Amino acid sequence: MTHLVGALLCAGMASVAHAQSSVTLYGVLDTGIDFASNVDGSHLYQMASGVSAGSRWGLRGKEDLGGGLAAIFDLESGFNSSNGGLGSGLAFSRNAYVGIASQSMGTVTLGRQWDPVVDLIEPFSLNDSYGGWYFSHPNDMDNLDNGFAISNAVKYTSPNIGGFTGEALYSFGGQAGQFSNNAAYSAAASYSNGPFSIGAGYLRVNDPQESIQSYQNGSGFTNAVYGNYLANARSQNIFAAGASWSLGKFKVMGNFTNVNFQQGDDGQDVKFQNYEIAGTFQATSQLNLAAGYTYTDGRNHATGQEPKYQQLNLSAEYEVSKRTAVYALAVLQRASGGALAQIAGFDPSSDGEQVVGRVGIRHSF
Repeated sequence: MTHLVGALLCAGMASVAHAQSSVTLYGVLDTGIDFASNVDGSHLYQMASGVSAGSRWGLRGKEDLGGGLAAIFDLESGFNSSNGGLGSGLAFSRNAYVGIASQSMGTVTLGRQWDPVVDLIEPFSLNDSYGGWYFSHPNDMDNLDNGFAISNAVKYTSPNIGGFTGEALYSFGGQAGQFSNNAAYSAAASYSNGPFSIGAGYLRVNDPQESIQSYQNGSGFTNAVYGNYLANARSQNIFAAGASWSLGKFKVMGNFTNVNFQQGDDGQDVKFQNYEIAGTFQATSQLNLAAGYTYTDGRNHATGQEPKYQQLNLSAEYEVSKRTAVYALAVLQRASGGALAQIAGFDPSSDGEQVVGRVGIRHSF
């Protein structure tokens, strides 16, 4: 009898321990067919992955440590669902971090992860809601479509206190004798009260050509918007602010970002300002519609050039089930001030206009 009781106690303790720990497998597959009116002077038809949402799979875990503490981790790998390729050539290109979470004190995580601007300001952009990659500001210059994660980073996330949430991040450059080279730091805060939300944040990435995997020229891709400035820049500095208001089936959102490529051209700064206004409408329980407009104003202090971009974004998405949706996107971009049009995800147009259409399917698990 003693042995039986002992065995039952051990089994019970194992069950409790198992209940206090969890590992979740999750993922998204997004694949569709695109048409582009002008890519290097020609029409383009293609299959592309990860547009409305990045195709990915991941493992997320949590272990209860007691006293309101928990150990957490996340491993998230981006991939190309049209050909099976790895995202960015990394095993876990999107997230790879471990940390400690406290219900009362907040969360500290270490590893490769999104910066605070992505976490708290991206929700005020239309690319976060439905459009994804193609709806981002020209070539996602402000990272509001989480075009790059930050490696070697320590991040603190506060608990929600009366609707306020804050985050701070620092990334180590890892160069002997050089504290700032390849380093990055960021901070952001947001506030939500019922249907209203607002937030602001800042991100600085030193030596962005080397320290992040972004929209660099190379490997058959030309970033005509800011590729040369990115290659030369001492730092990429991003200030972002946004707000949203929900009213029944309608949601209106807007954001502003200021991007400075420090010493991006001939030792002079190159700056861009992005202004976006957008709205979504839940037409039925399954059909969601969205539209947005972005105006981008640039200035190259070395040459005096002032490139400008106007972009119109349209989306219709039908939820077949809780996990599966079919959608259609349309994007029109017009560039002026000597600039070529270039919608994120495509090589530049041969002139100042580019139109893209897409139909796709997205499934999550």
